[in-house]
Amino acid sequence: MATSKTIVLIHGNFVNNKSWAAWKSHYEQKGYTVHTPANPGHDGDPAALRQNVHPDLVKTGFVDVVNNLVRLIDSLPEKPLIIGHSMAGMASMKLLELGKASAAVSIDGAPPKNVFPPFTTLKAVLPAFGFLSGKPFFMGSRAWYDKCFFNTLPEQERGPAFDRFAVPESYKVSRELVLNSFSNIDFNKPHAPLLFIGGGSDNIFPPSLTKTLAGKYADPGSRVDLKVFEGKSHFICGEPGWEKVADFILDWYEKL
Repeated sequence: MATSKTIVLIHGNFVNNKSWAAWKSHYEQKGYTVHTPANPGHDGDPAALRQNVHPDLVKTGFVDVVNNLVRLIDSLPEKPLIIGHSMAGMASMKLLELGKASAAVSIDGAPPKNVFPPFTTLKAVLPAFGFLSGKPFFMGSRAWYDKCFFNTLPEQERGPAFDRFAVPESYKVSRELVLNSFSNIDFNKPHAPLLFIGGGSDNIFPPSLTKTLAGKYADPGSRVDLKVFEGKSHFICGEPGWEKVADFILDWYEKL
């Protein structure tokens, strides 16, 4: 039985907390208190952010993202169920390691510094590091989003999805994930229950990576579970059928 009625939904890179609106309503209707914080530099309407980048964006790194979440969680009356997507899947893993969660979920999650990603991941996200760019931040093109995020959506739905969700992203977040020792995970440390969810058609973090991450956890007394949804892209939390993913998570959590 779930011990907490509080959920924190954390957005990943290239989108902001507006991407959780439907999930927030869905879980609230089931009796949960749901928080959907914007990571630093990501607050606002996506279309407006594409026109005028948030002044804090380029200063924001992965450490800032996690510290911002720690401040929120420490203000809550109970440890929440933490659900993170993409980069925030790694944030969920880190917050779990820090003892901030009653349970955690990584959806299509990024790997920590101490797990080398597959070539397909490197190819997809290399532009988001900005090592060869003269621009101060990353803004994915329509073609990039179509290939890396919206590849399972019908062609006519990809443009509207971009308009609704795509935002500029800080190079510093991606760089700290691979260069900062804070982004390591201690896979031997005891932890609260952890669920990994992968999309079978994810072009950024493929299901093979999700399976690898789940298999790294080594404490025999800690629970780690895995579920791959076939045919789901990196946009697993927004594409049609997201309710099945959301309900699977809640069913898992409530049966702990």
